Amino acid sequence: MNSSFDRQRSLEELEGRRWPEPSPDATDLVKSVHALRARPIGLLGVEELRRLIGQDVGLPFLLPLALEILRDTAPAQADGGFYDDDLLSAVLTVDPATWVHAPHLAQELKGVLAALSDMSPYIESDIRSFMRAASG
Repeated sequence: MNSSFDRQRSLEELEGRRWPEPSPDATDLVKSVHALRARPIGLLGVEELRRLIGQDVGLPFLLPLALEILRDTAPAQADGGFYDDDLLSAVLTVDPATWVHAPHLAQELKGVLAALSDMSPYIESDIRSFMRAASG
């Protein structure tokens, strides 16, 4: 996974493939993911990144962006106390094989986690699972 890519391009452009239009009876989540794939990745907000990462979409391009955000917000969140973040949870719960293929990103996530304290018990469980996957 590489973070040197054009953030003005969409996932469709970066991956070189366009998904077919969702069916008319598709869920709002499916329609949303399809629409987000067509937006430039540099314009995606935190919630949109969380949604795509949570669906395992565009991980080679979106995980580096998410880790930048987490790295930039971790110190302020740690100073404020309790840290419970949906983006962090989405990143922690990606397929464990992801970290095998991107050990540099796993290392970066470990650095983010080292800056945090007073975590939600739910995220603590995700952290333990991530640490097992990242060390194996």
